Amino acid sequence: MTKLLSLSAAGAIALGLAGAVQAHTPLCACYDNGDGTALCEGGFSDGSSASGAMISVIDGAGAVLVEGKIDNNGEFTFGIPDGPYTVLFDAGEGHRIEIPSGEIF
Repeated sequence: MTKLLSLSAAGAIALGLAGAVQAHTPLCACYDNGDGTALCEGGFSDGSSASGAMISVIDGAGAVLVEGKIDNNGEFTFGIPDGPYTVLFDAGEGHRIEIPSGEIF
């Protein structure tokens, strides 16, 4: 009986930790403002701020065109470059999102 309780407790802890890990998923979406600029909004699924997270706009050859940080409102605006590009939201290890220009409307 004690082993069963120990296994049950360990399972409950593992499930609780898995939920805690999943509760801090990075979120980032970018939108074309229609005026030659794009707006990216970043944060985390648990509602916490991504203020200070790095954002890079990278061209098709891998060159960084624009680099900045998510502001206190969870936003970053940049001038849309010519040609294909990718937006990289980087809030640290395991918290990176790449958004190709073809997915920004």
